[in-house]
Amino acid sequence: MYKLMNPGSKFLPFGWKLFISYLILIILPVVILAYTANSILVDSMRTQTVTNLHGTLAQMRDNVSYKLRDTERISDMLYYDETLALNLMRLEEGWISYETTSTILLPKFRQAVESTNQKLWLSIYLRDTNLPEIYYDSGDVDLLRVKDKYFDVYHINRIQFENWYKSFPPEQYGKTMKWTQVDDDEQFERISLLRRLVNTVDPLDLKEIGFMRGSVYLSELFESMDYNKIGPGSLIQVINQNGTKMYSTGDLDSVEHQAMHNGSTSNQLVIHEKIPELDWTITAYVPQDILEKGVQKVTQITLLICLLFVLLISAVASYLSRYISKRFSKLISVLVMFQQGDYHKRIHYKGTDEFTLIADALNKMGAQTEHLIEEVYETNLKKKQAELESLQAQINPHFLYNTLSSISRLAKFGRVEQQHEMIMNLAKFYRLTLNDGQTIISIYKELEQVKAYLDIQKVKYGDRMEVDFDIDPDILRYETIKLILQPFIENALEHAWCGDRIYIRVIGEQMDDKVVFQIIDDGIGMKTQYAESLLEKDGDDQKGYGIFNVHERIQLSFGEEFGVAIYSRLGIGTNITIIIPIQKKNEI
Repeated sequence: MYKLMNPGSKFLPFGWKLFISYLILIILPVVILAYTANSILVDSMRTQTVTNLHGTLAQMRDNVSYKLRDTERISDMLYYDETLALNLMRLEEGWISYETTSTILLPKFRQAVESTNQKLWLSIYLRDTNLPEIYYDSGDVDLLRVKDKYFDVYHINRIQFENWYKSFPPEQYGKTMKWTQVDDDEQFERISLLRRLVNTVDPLDLKEIGFMRGSVYLSELFESMDYNKIGPGSLIQVINQNGTKMYSTGDLDSVEHQAMHNGSTSNQLVIHEKIPELDWTITAYVPQDILEKGVQKVTQITLLICLLFVLLISAVASYLSRYISKRFSKLISVLVMFQQGDYHKRIHYKGTDEFTLIADALNKMGAQTEHLIEEVYETNLKKKQAELESLQAQINPHFLYNTLSSISRLAKFGRVEQQHEMIMNLAKFYRLTLNDGQTIISIYKELEQVKAYLDIQKVKYGDRMEVDFDIDPDILRYETIKLILQPFIENALEHAWCGDRIYIRVIGEQMDDKVVFQIIDDGIGMKTQYAESLLEKDGDDQKGYGIFNVHERIQLSFGEEFGVAIYSRLGIGTNITIIIPIQKKNEI
């Protein structure tokens, strides 16, 4: 094909090499990316499913709490009713007690039970025996199922010997109440709210004038607990503080069968939610199938997308390899024509492929372009030398001297790795500090410059120096004048040591339309008067020049409402606060 090629030689064409390279370098990362994305998505789906299940169970708990609080609200209507309390303490007989009962007490009791949508049986026990009892003698019939909402009135001597009444806790104003099962509650699957009626007219004398019992059905209280909201095969149970199951909905046989077969419910997710009003626990058993729901479908879709990408990339790679190969063939033809000139060979490739021809042609062209390369090289070298001299003039001699001294000591003691690390960190520091001569940089670059400086100091101080950064990511996109943080950290490392260790914390956050930095150390600290003098022109030259320099540059750039503030206490440490306005790109 080409003039210099041996007719008998064989090699793999460049187009095929390019095609295979495309397949390896592009398809393999796609496969890895697809696998990683699928793993992340599957984990995310599982996590989201668990979160949703927790949320569903929490909503069920909130529904139960709402109904419990609704019953407590009804008791509040009677508990805090001063008119009711006054009439229950009148202790008058005859017509007055009858009129009190018919015109005041019964309407209030009726209004209380009718103010709820729940099935509620309200029993009132009165200490005033002059007031009549009003009740149905229903025998063993559950009147609550017949009437839905019902109240009756008794004298308190009917319950004064009951254990649940005698053990009722002492009264605390507005707080003492108790949910429990008493009398026939367990038989009819109810639970009752017990609460005193007291003299609320005088909270300092909480004399008992009656007792309330509000009974509601467990089935109505827990009607929102539908296992179908979680998924088929799941189970929801309500367990009281004694470990007794009070309510259950769902596939109990499935959970018990698994526990008997495996000895545990490890293949199921178990979720607990506490009902604070009852001190009961809602427990949900969720089958693994629900957690894995959708995972298989996501995996299949990922595989399908991955396969489509492989086919598409293969087609594109085949087209590009042929396209580029044709152009290389034309380029090689031109270079073969150049071989008839006077070019000097300089490169020698082993092998018999297209690159051998390219090397021959380039070697022959090299002789004619050598002098041009040398001129360009010399020009660039001079330009680089001028730039280096300009940058060199901006270096802080004091800091550079200290750093080079540290490097010299490391070399003297043969600590080559640390020496190399400090040199690389020094180079990075000055690259970030000089910043092509720009004075306005992003906060991100300012923090990078600080970290580069700390990397240098880390080599010098090792574990004796600890620096933490707490930076709000939102402020990284704003801009600032450069070198407003590093001087303070340098100052702390030079002057704030208290013992052989120092801890520095750098905080950056947005407050309204300002960016606030804090540099906090646990060093030796300063007197208040001395700290204030550091922000004055005639302050301490050695310790305060860099601080005043930053303060003055901020105020000159942004105004007198911004700048540096210093708070320090001897033996405690120092807190430097730097305030600058929010500045987006091109605003300064």
